[in-house]
Amino acid sequence: MEALKAIDSWGARTSAAGVTRADGELGTHGPRGEPLRWASVTKLLTGLAALVAVEEGTVDLDEPAGPPGSTLRHLLSHASGLPPDEGPPLMAPGRRRIYSNAGIEAAAELVAVRAEMPFADYLRGSVLEPLSLSGELRSSPAWGYAGPMDDLLRLGRELLAPTLVAAETLAEATSVQFPGLPGVLPSWGRMEPNDWGLAFELRDDKHPHWTSARNSPRTFGHFGAAGTFLWVDPDAGVACGVLTDREFGDWAKEAWPRLSDAVLEEVAAR
Repeated sequence: MEALKAIDSWGARTSAAGVTRADGELGTHGPRGEPLRWASVTKLLTGLAALVAVEEGTVDLDEPAGPPGSTLRHLLSHASGLPPDEGPPLMAPGRRRIYSNAGIEAAAELVAVRAEMPFADYLRGSVLEPLSLSGELRSSPAWGYAGPMDDLLRLGRELLAPTLVAAETLAEATSVQFPGLPGVLPSWGRMEPNDWGLAFELRDDKHPHWTSARNSPRTFGHFGAAGTFLWVDPDAGVACGVLTDREFGDWAKEAWPRLSDAVLEEVAAR
């Protein structure tokens, strides 16, 4: 994948990128075994663990969780009314999409309470070990995972062809929850609607966006403040991920869509 060499110009001390299909990698560039912070890409792991817990019957998406009137579904889809970080609710559930680390942390805490173990242990047993991921959750379930590119590509393959949960479960998680809610996509601006799944951010018709204009509306994934992202495009049949140690900034708003555009062009030409 020649397109991946573009990360060398991003100004990071360490950066790695990769593209994979469900049945194997198409290419990588950069150190694939060095653990790096995933930042908010961690939410994809936490969301997947919550889906495992739902299928096990440990939790229910529509049980009360978080502030009054909120459910686990609200928490995972940033619709609970909780603020971005700690604090009281900003409004009633289901009225606006407020991107909330606190909401994801509350969802993880519910799983931990129901499973009667620390969430890091539940994540390890339900997701990390079954997928042979070598990293670890070092702090918040919303942003605290650190692991190598190999982990990110394994996650990408799992999201293209799920083995930990039923395909129907992942399909629900990557479909719009509470349709029509407006909100702000962090760093990209107000979106109407600001569609979200269950921890998975949905591309839909958002513009501007951190993926490429070539990405299908069905694309889902997440990006992080550590200069990281993972998107999965079911229509193209590929996942693309990047890990860096350069904090997100204006550079990424140009570099990420350009890289994704080049990756999809190269994939289509194969």
